[in-house]
Amino acid sequence: MDTFKRLKEFYWPYKRYFFLSIIFLLAVTGFTVAYPIILQVTIDHVVLDGNFGLVPYVAIGFLLITLLKAVAVYYHQYLGDLFGIQSVYELRNALYRKLQFLPFRYYDNARTGDLMSRLTADVEGFRFFLSFGFAQLINLTMLVGLSMGIMFYYSPSLAIVTLAAMPFLIVTVYKFDQKVHPAFTSIRKSFAGMTTKVQENISGMNTVKSLSKEGFEMGRFDEKNTDYKDKFIHTANIWSRYFPFMELIGHICVVVLLGYGGWLVINGSIQPGVLVAFFSLIWFIINPLMNLGFIVNTFSQSKASGERILQVLDEKEDIFDKPNAIGKDYLDGHVVFENVSHSYDEEEDLALKNISFEAKPGKTIGLIGATGSGKTSITQLISRFYEPDRGKITIDGREITDYTLKTIRKNTGVVLQESFLFSSSVKDNISYGAPEATLEHIIDAAKRADAHEFIMGLPKGYDTVLGERGGGLSGGQKQRIAIARAICINPSILILDDATSAVDMETEAKIQAAFREVMQGRTTFIIAHRISSLMHADEIIVLEDGEIVERGTHEELLRSSEGPYRRIYDIQFQDRKQFLEEAK
Repeated sequence: MDTFKRLKEFYWPYKRYFFLSIIFLLAVTGFTVAYPIILQVTIDHVVLDGNFGLVPYVAIGFLLITLLKAVAVYYHQYLGDLFGIQSVYELRNALYRKLQFLPFRYYDNARTGDLMSRLTADVEGFRFFLSFGFAQLINLTMLVGLSMGIMFYYSPSLAIVTLAAMPFLIVTVYKFDQKVHPAFTSIRKSFAGMTTKVQENISGMNTVKSLSKEGFEMGRFDEKNTDYKDKFIHTANIWSRYFPFMELIGHICVVVLLGYGGWLVINGSIQPGVLVAFFSLIWFIINPLMNLGFIVNTFSQSKASGERILQVLDEKEDIFDKPNAIGKDYLDGHVVFENVSHSYDEEEDLALKNISFEAKPGKTIGLIGATGSGKTSITQLISRFYEPDRGKITIDGREITDYTLKTIRKNTGVVLQESFLFSSSVKDNISYGAPEATLEHIIDAAKRADAHEFIMGLPKGYDTVLGERGGGLSGGQKQRIAIARAICINPSILILDDATSAVDMETEAKIQAAFREVMQGRTTFIIAHRISSLMHADEIIVLEDGEIVERGTHEELLRSSEGPYRRIYDIQFQDRKQFLEEAK
């Protein structure tokens, strides 16, 4: 029950619904066990004694109890569901909030399908036990307890003989729980793996189709689906081994009851009505105990779900605001790196090694180097997506950790290499970081990103709703909207991570021209593979294997005939020159 104790904060505030549900459940249980008593009274004191004048009163009493039970069942189930739904509403919100604040480091290894499974199927599995399982467990205890009490009141000897096999049923249920819980845990993991496979396949459908890998993907999904099927079959085998035995024990109890009880009736030790009442009461014990397997099943599923939910809730948020962090509306954007080193994993080599540079307000820093050289790592540290292992990063003379995360990120406009757009209107996508922005401000940002013209060509202009991940737009169009989104927040620090990689040369020239205006008064970091994108930078930093190997302006770096920047320049412009000559 440790899992439920740790999740108590989510369901305990709604305990009033639970306890009210239990009160009505007590009434349901009371009315249920009243049926055998009415049968016993009807047979022994009405039929056998010839008091047939009492039949209408017995019928009215029976009808009244039935109606009251129906009302109690309604409120018990309604309040129970309300308890579960309200509880997981808070739990689901807590999970989603947690996902918003977990660091990039967590998402480097997390699988989207697995997280979706935890937020949906696992939360629902936990809710089902809160709404149904808890109450059924209490109902089982009360129904068995009351039934046994009435049985011992009528005939202790018949009760003892009838219930002699019950310990075997309890032991069987316990062993069933020990087997079924790990089985359901494996089912949850397998389901998460299958969900991840589906999500990954849908997201990468263009790649799948372009390489004609539909058959290959079907085979990979079949493996996941087969594993899920096998896990379920394994669980079904557990059920099939234990439930027939539990049912056999129950029926042995009934046979013993009829045999020994019939002998007691023949000898006059008990009345026939008592035997009939016993026959009903024994099923009020056997059925709940057999249903205990189902309750154990739901408990095991909810426990497995709760454990997976706690794995997310327990994840460490290692990037957060320190006490008394400073909140500011605007920063000047004076960025300084002092001997900064960083790795993404303790077991991996350093991605950055002793990086030092200064970016004064309004200046433009270009970052160039081979893939994996550390360009993006520098900009991710500025946004505090990751924390450096060693060294110090300051903005406006203060360590970056002195500011709140909101201050850093509201003053940093980031255009990532892979543009992501939401399934909402173009206007909402551009103003995502500045929801208070006016339409004029949104249009101005779009014009600066050279996006206004194609946006006006869309069916509803800025009110056009985009498909998932910007479906329906070209890569260049999506990138220009992402650039407009970064401009819209009016940042003091602008980070362009290969932001023009998906546009053609003509569009790149237009965007670069717009950027020169936007960059005025802003500290700008440009990551690019094309030298043409950063040759106007105030300083260009050349990286190799996480280290700075060259730095200077475009003209200064070209003076070195053997430097890596010069080699890149010669390759790019020689290729361009050769292309132009061939075109002629």
